[in-house]
Amino acid sequence: MKRKADEKGMKDEATDRRFATTLARGLSVLRAFRPSDDGLGNAEISERTGIPKSTVSRLTFTLQTLGYLNHARRHDRYRPGPALIALGNMASASITFVDLSAPLMQRLADETGTLCLLLVRDARKMLIVKTWRPRSVASLWLEVGHRLPFNGSSSGHAFLATLSEGNLDSVVAEVQGDRGLTPDRAVAVRQDAQQQLLSSGFVIADPAEYFAANIHAVAVPFHSRDLSESLIFTCGALPEMLSVERMRTEVGPKLHATVQELERIMGQGFTPANRDL
Repeated sequence: MKRKADEKGMKDEATDRRFATTLARGLSVLRAFRPSDDGLGNAEISERTGIPKSTVSRLTFTLQTLGYLNHARRHDRYRPGPALIALGNMASASITFVDLSAPLMQRLADETGTLCLLLVRDARKMLIVKTWRPRSVASLWLEVGHRLPFNGSSSGHAFLATLSEGNLDSVVAEVQGDRGLTPDRAVAVRQDAQQQLLSSGFVIADPAEYFAANIHAVAVPFHSRDLSESLIFTCGALPEMLSVERMRTEVGPKLHATVQELERIMGQGFTPANRDL
């Protein structure tokens, strides 16, 4: 199903003459890698991206030649290369809030005993780009590179809440059908999440609709002047450690306060989550 969706999305985007399909496919190859991977072969990359294996072979060869992938240990498997590391470090250094948020989110993780996450939209999913684990407390096993669905995750619902109607239509057109996300469902999710943000400052997806039964999470959007879309800060844990009541009365308010503190540090004196409300 993922393969067909990716291929359909690529065809839809390619109707715009400005869209560089080869570049998009090369970036898809790079995004296929996860921190837990012990390298990937062309067949695995093809399976994850929906790109034909013959095309993947040409793309990985080119990316290796340019230093974005390497064959350092096992010559049948690719790994991120030094050029990709340099590119990531440059991007991280240029986005100021990432470093500023780190001590705040680590403090929150330790105080609440939850796994704190930073997520961004990555095409058809929400992508985890940073994690802060509570010291000396067992937490969820979610890592950088893991992707969450829009429908049925607090992070996804919080992100949908930040979108204008036009942007919502654009996002839904990309992800429609993923976990039953129809246009009507997206509008309902957006409305509910916006009401939660206005009333409490955070979003909690209904656990009965959550994409994974062993995860509870609460989310707050954050808009950086460096970026065009909102990002999402989230606290999550096992249901027995993080009940809905605890999310509402303790962890959600603390997460909201932490994001507000980050806004003050950055000189942003408004609530970014509500800018389109």
